[in-house]
Amino acid sequence: MYTWKSLWRSVSKNSFFVLKFGFSILLVGLGFALLCSRSDFSSVSDTYFLEKTQVSPPPDISFTSQENGDQIPSQQGNELQSLDSPGKCSLFVGDWVPYQGEPLYTNNSCSFIEEHQNCMKNGRPDKDYLYWRWSPLGCELPRLEPETFLELMRNKSLALIGDSISRNHVQSLLCMLSTVENAVQVYHDEEYRSRRWIFPSYSFTVSVIWSPFLAKALIFEDMNGVSTSEIELHLDELDQSWTNQFDSFDYMIFSSGKWFIKGTIYYEDNQILGCHYCPKRNFTELGYNFAFRRVIKNVFDYIIQSKHKGMIFYRTLTPDHFENGQWFSGGTCNRSSPSKGGEFELNEMDEYLRNIELSEFEKASDKASENGVKLKLFDVTNLSLLRPDGHPGPYRFFQPFANGKTGKVVNDCLHWCLPGPIDYWNDLLMEMVKDTH
Repeated sequence: MYTWKSLWRSVSKNSFFVLKFGFSILLVGLGFALLCSRSDFSSVSDTYFLEKTQVSPPPDISFTSQENGDQIPSQQGNELQSLDSPGKCSLFVGDWVPYQGEPLYTNNSCSFIEEHQNCMKNGRPDKDYLYWRWSPLGCELPRLEPETFLELMRNKSLALIGDSISRNHVQSLLCMLSTVENAVQVYHDEEYRSRRWIFPSYSFTVSVIWSPFLAKALIFEDMNGVSTSEIELHLDELDQSWTNQFDSFDYMIFSSGKWFIKGTIYYEDNQILGCHYCPKRNFTELGYNFAFRRVIKNVFDYIIQSKHKGMIFYRTLTPDHFENGQWFSGGTCNRSSPSKGGEFELNEMDEYLRNIELSEFEKASDKASENGVKLKLFDVTNLSLLRPDGHPGPYRFFQPFANGKTGKVVNDCLHWCLPGPIDYWNDLLMEMVKDTH
């Protein structure tokens, strides 16, 4: 059986048969729990659904074009490849250490936690996962001070643009800031996927914009998350749900990635270019990595050319932590403490996505600076990889084991419990915001 290194040597020798065979072994069975329905934090009931996604091997084009640079990020211990400068404080490389303090909020005190992230209410028995803090390499990371953060953001606006992880993140931020003043909802779309809140005393608005591809996409799913056809993704058209509002935000956090593995037909100039996983269609298989690179490059090009005067962050992908299977095959995440010593590594698919993110960001960063655009990397991949204990697991459902209940329970090992490790993303955010003042 081929190892990754032997596969890569085969690529170098143009042995495409070995490549395809190896990738079939490596990628078969991968699936992700993707959040594919509306969200509401208050009066409208939430319905989340998981969809089994089959991943086909990337085509040869990913390896024959040198400019793609699809190499696997190096791993040294717990540290993934990063763009941080050596010798400096690295906010995104470090370790989780024991923490004696309490979370800024509780699952009972915050009304913005949606049911599927309220792990304690849903019956999770352990609480050890709450008592760790992120300790960056070479510096201390202060906890977010809600009042100070709100003062820094007075008369400003912040938008988180992406998929369900962005929604998970905005819940955490709202919970932390609402310990000072309750956020008031001032907008929601029909399906409660995109929303906006204001902190009245500070005239600070927080928005979440549902845009899982960041590009124009037609998604044929009902409210139960059941697909009737492949997604139609326009690689050369960005999603107007955020481009139409782009100039109105002072701070933005973009993210994408997981949705690209779903069955999708790719369009360019309104013509079908190919697809990813469309076995019933007679289209060229281009692979998710082809489409992801194309879209991410377009997003960065748009940002660079915008001459936007605010601060723009790109948040890197967050890994899942399924063990002993995927979500559809009995995979679980029942750990109660952070991992150590490289216990978890990115799977091949996430390694591809991450490498594309880093390489495209690096190319965009210098151009953005030349144009006076402030573009920063918000690299949460490494610190998230070390927290297999922070997911809802079976407790995405209410009391799944109460009253002697038994049977197979689908685990959510992708999203994050609230309170939980994702709260530390906001500690990082505050440090980065402070740097802009």
